[in-house]
Amino acid sequence: MSAGHFANQPARPDIVRFVTVLSGRPRSTSSLPMRFPPDGAWLMQILARDRQFVVGMYRRHMKVIGYLGKIDRLFGVPVTTRNWNTMTAIAKILGR
Repeated sequence: MSAGHFANQPARPDIVRFVTVLSGRPRSTSSLPMRFPPDGAWLMQILARDRQFVVGMYRRHMKVIGYLGKIDRLFGVPVTTRNWNTMTAIAKILGR
């Protein structure tokens, strides 16, 4: 929570910050950051990975669902993705 991965990123209503939790050690490591699509205006960005946590942002667009569905293939393990607001609420409850 304290790593500040979103510190220099825009906070706008059309951009959603997210955290993906990897179910285990990644089988493949990708060079980060990554943008989807790789050319043109981005719809999803993966900013960083810290152990089993992958942080990123996406724009509110229907195509993003497909990109989010590919994160498990990028890292080679099952994943679950949650909104950053959900993660901060959980951290607050846990006192972190």
